[in-house]
Amino acid sequence: MILSKNFVSDYIELDNDLTIEKIAEDMTRVGNEYDSCGKFVQATNLIIGEIVECKDHPNSDHLHLCKVNIGSEILNIVCGAPNARAGIKVIVALDGAELPGGTIKKGTIRGEESNGMLCSIKELGLDHKFLKPADIEGIAELGSDAVVGEDPLVYLGLDDEIIDFELTANRGDELSVLGLAYELGAIYSKKVKDIELDYQEIKEKVDDEFQVEVKTDNCKLFLAKKVKNVVIQESPAFIKNRLMACGIRPINNVVDISNYVMLETGQPLHFYDADRLGDTLIVRMADEQEELTTLDGEARTLSQDDIVIANKEGSVGLAGVMGGLTTEVEQDTKNIIIESAIFDSVRVRKTSKKILRSEASNRFEKGLDPKRTYMAMERACHLLERYASGEVLKGRITYDKTDCQDKTITITKENINNVLGTNLDECTIIDVFNRLGFTTKVKSKKLLVTVPTRRIDISIKEDLIEEVGRIYGINNIEGRLPKLDMRKGTYDKTTRAIRGKLVDLGLNEVLTQIFINEGQGHDYTTDDFEVVKLLDPLSIEKNALRYSMIPSLMKVYEYNKSHNQKDISIFEMAKGFYLKNNTYQEDYKLCILMTGEYYLELGNKKRVDFYILKGIVEELLHFLGYENRYTFEVGEFPKEFHPGQSANINVAGKIVGIMGKLHPNTCREDVYVAEINLDQLFKNKTGKIKYKEFNKYPNIKKDFAVILDKEIQASEIMKTIKKASGKTLTNIEVFDVYVGKNIEENKKSIAFSLTFEDSSKTLTDEEVAVLFDKIIKEVEKKYQATLRDN
Repeated sequence: MILSKNFVSDYIELDNDLTIEKIAEDMTRVGNEYDSCGKFVQATNLIIGEIVECKDHPNSDHLHLCKVNIGSEILNIVCGAPNARAGIKVIVALDGAELPGGTIKKGTIRGEESNGMLCSIKELGLDHKFLKPADIEGIAELGSDAVVGEDPLVYLGLDDEIIDFELTANRGDELSVLGLAYELGAIYSKKVKDIELDYQEIKEKVDDEFQVEVKTDNCKLFLAKKVKNVVIQESPAFIKNRLMACGIRPINNVVDISNYVMLETGQPLHFYDADRLGDTLIVRMADEQEELTTLDGEARTLSQDDIVIANKEGSVGLAGVMGGLTTEVEQDTKNIIIESAIFDSVRVRKTSKKILRSEASNRFEKGLDPKRTYMAMERACHLLERYASGEVLKGRITYDKTDCQDKTITITKENINNVLGTNLDECTIIDVFNRLGFTTKVKSKKLLVTVPTRRIDISIKEDLIEEVGRIYGINNIEGRLPKLDMRKGTYDKTTRAIRGKLVDLGLNEVLTQIFINEGQGHDYTTDDFEVVKLLDPLSIEKNALRYSMIPSLMKVYEYNKSHNQKDISIFEMAKGFYLKNNTYQEDYKLCILMTGEYYLELGNKKRVDFYILKGIVEELLHFLGYENRYTFEVGEFPKEFHPGQSANINVAGKIVGIMGKLHPNTCREDVYVAEINLDQLFKNKTGKIKYKEFNKYPNIKKDFAVILDKEIQASEIMKTIKKASGKTLTNIEVFDVYVGKNIEENKKSIAFSLTFEDSSKTLTDEEVAVLFDKIIKEVEKKYQATLRDN
């Protein structure tokens, strides 16, 4: 909502020294944020001048040499406008003037002195939609009543200042100048003036010429009046200027009055050409696939969820959104029907989102005050009589199913002070309510606060407490420590520790959106669940909540790849969402993605492969206390994973995650991912970390390689080695796997490195040799393996 200072000053008297910046900051202080504020027209150093002489430039076929009287002196100005001539009053940008097109400076144009510029309306910086051809093609010609030497912006009524507010969704009352005036009145303790509603009615009755039928419960209030013999012409300057300041293009006096009243009261109106409409207006739900051409010339296909205004022939307007083209007010319109109504806000919102968002729909969506609906009707009749020579028929057609009663809420001083942490007395609280325009009665130490219907956002005592807090001023509330027993919190630091560990391992944390396309919901997983779909998605590409985080990290990978960043090591910790057994559920997960080169140490990088990712996962599991309690297993993998370079992560007998390389059909580059369900992982309790001192006795390392069937996993052999070795075997590592021409088909070679040590003595070669031979024989026997000797 754009606030025009000139517009709001019609209803509340603001101090002369109150700047637009101060108003904006004071409104923000009570909860109304703004995007920008400043002058409506940014041009500076302008003055009204009169051309006293105009002749052709001697060195140009289109330029003129003008002598311009600005009151204090006569300036020589070179001008190229075709309408420049002696005797007209013009807008002069003096030396140093700042215009949207740049700074004006004295200079010489084709050998002739020029001390400024004669301006068109366009050059002042008005939006193009507000301009007429004459405003663009030549310099502005001011009226004969313009006073030379004065400010042309004041003369034109363009000396306005504006604030562009970003209002909260519940403050529909502030989508009106009157609503903003009440807010300013509360801030500055000013009374809001009543607007003029008086007009004369002619003897003819609207009931005799027109009727309304409401055939849907989605219309709670509908008012209609008829005005005859309107004269379509240009609007008065003050109406045009206030519309432009609020971002609306002036059209003609009748259409402008409709928009003016909407901005003024917050109640959208619609004017129909009565002669084209006929004698009956019907409010109903649209037929399926019904077509309507709206005022913008677009043919719209409607559904049974849309509310329409119709006559006997068919629909003539989309209720709450936009009128129809067939009953548009045009230059030859003489008689009009005024509509002021309240339609179901949810229906209007769905229709406007599907078809068209408009100034009117924005107000219907947030809710309207029934009393303002009546007020807007009366105001429109007043303005049409005054500025369009309209004759208002007697009476009004009324359909009203609303409750127009003001709300009375009971509250106590203690209720307010306990919540706000203040010690406000009763008089201060009542003063706040009075400034807001509420009526307050005191009864048995209770305050009975009557809230006018314009404040539809207030319904319970907590709303009143909020009003007291923001108008009294949050900055005026003294901060105090809470009076309660304090105890140490139980915040789980585990997730923070995981982040720290992964950063230490060289990974970067990313934050991605939880929204995906529903078609991606079952990617990268074999779990059984239903995708959680959004009822009101931002777009078709973001119409569901993710289950796996891998699609999100893949988007980060693709973005970096497109920017020629090939070395990527990232992770994210967030939630995955799903629907199972008609219950919405979520899991906290960790996802890792790696590709390119992985930094090991200064001057040492290594290409990311399965074992790099496996090492990262192992480091993390060790860090969390799951050492010797996890395994990596072959199993069923999602189609997006490479079946030969993937593994399920098993902790304490349960699968908690998956890791591996993406299938070439999914990604052509070597991309490795891991995803761990942290909620499942943390169900496994960890014991206290045990420490032991470093062994002071030397260890002995032995290596061997065996040839065996391809299908046998290294992890199985390692279990056998551990079982056969006893306690002196402290470490096993696989350091080579070979499949090639020197090995039989369906066979492979696996090389192991074994470390032996004893914490109580130095092992001898003979003792180790006995164990080593036993291990080899056990492996050969159990797996039909043969010892590789080269």
